[in-house]
Amino acid sequence: MLLLVLLVGCGGRPATDTARAEVQRVLDRRAAAVLAHDPAAHAATGDPAAYTRLRAVPLAAWSYRVTAVRPGGDEAAADAELSYRIEGHDRAPVTVTRTLRLTRDEAGRWAVASERPAGKAGQQLWDQGTVSVVRGTHSLVLGVGQSGALLRTFAGLADRAVPAVSQAWGTDWARQVVVLVPKSLDGMAALLGSPASSYRGIAAVTTGETGGGPDAPADRVIVNPEAYAMLGPVGRQVVLTHETTHVATRSDTNAATPLWLSEGYADWVGYRGTGRTPDEAAPELQKAVREARLPGELPSDGDFGFAGDAARLARAYEGGWTACRMIADRWGEEKLDAFYRAVGEHGKRPGTVEEALGSVLGTTLEDFTAEWHRYLREELG
Repeated sequence: MLLLVLLVGCGGRPATDTARAEVQRVLDRRAAAVLAHDPAAHAATGDPAAYTRLRAVPLAAWSYRVTAVRPGGDEAAADAELSYRIEGHDRAPVTVTRTLRLTRDEAGRWAVASERPAGKAGQQLWDQGTVSVVRGTHSLVLGVGQSGALLRTFAGLADRAVPAVSQAWGTDWARQVVVLVPKSLDGMAALLGSPASSYRGIAAVTTGETGGGPDAPADRVIVNPEAYAMLGPVGRQVVLTHETTHVATRSDTNAATPLWLSEGYADWVGYRGTGRTPDEAAPELQKAVREARLPGELPSDGDFGFAGDAARLARAYEGGWTACRMIADRWGEEKLDAFYRAVGEHGKRPGTVEEALGSVLGTTLEDFTAEWHRYLREELG
């Protein structure tokens, strides 16, 4: 009996349960203050600078669920799930894991001292500084450490990308895009929870759940401002249109979709209408063709690794693009779209591409690859 009393505290709940309930109430008030745009109420829960950093973000929902509390006197560490929705874009909440440090005053009231991503989870943009927001016709651009003029440039690129993608793919998608522009490559990598070396030279990536339905959170296009600054006007538009294509095709993309198809199709849409010729758009592959180093097969998923050989990565993207361009040239653009969707109807890779090649294009993988080889010689030889 004595042991029981020591554990629960005079017949009450265990100390950790009490602390967890108290911390949850603090975070509930904190979330309500965020949604009410009430900086004073937010400051009353601790760490007032956190509200300043995210106050411009148009939020439709913001809530915490405490999963663990580790009290230690007048301090505590808490693990929580943060769920939020960006108004007009997220149909379902984005949920991320967070670690909070709390302190207790003399009256026994808990307050948040700091909040950060838990473990290896990626940062949120407001973890990196005060977020600025620019709204476009078809876009929402969120940036940290960037000028309003630059953010408006990205909104313009995205606003041109959305109708271009709809013209190629159709209009059965959100036709809106969320673009995140951190201050640097390191900021981009932190948002993705990966080393910066993985994305050096990569202008942008799109995050999102493949196969996500209409109620999934909106994809985020995350920009590497350092690599983007190296591109010319056409290149910048191609990249944003490429990433927007990933947003549009997400629900038809899953484990069955090879990267040569998903990346090749996105490049095909990106280059569509730019007038770029194969020798301009595929210089590494052209070099390989002219040196009699024709790839034996379509690019594998492993060829698309960001941390590998840059020339190999370029050939992989160029190979996917030329394969999709060949389908559009030989079979027609509608067949290219139908082929992409047919592959995405399956959830597993084995045999899926072969089946779609037969049912949509009336060919085999062997014959398709041979035709691709002929196409490369014709266009790049």
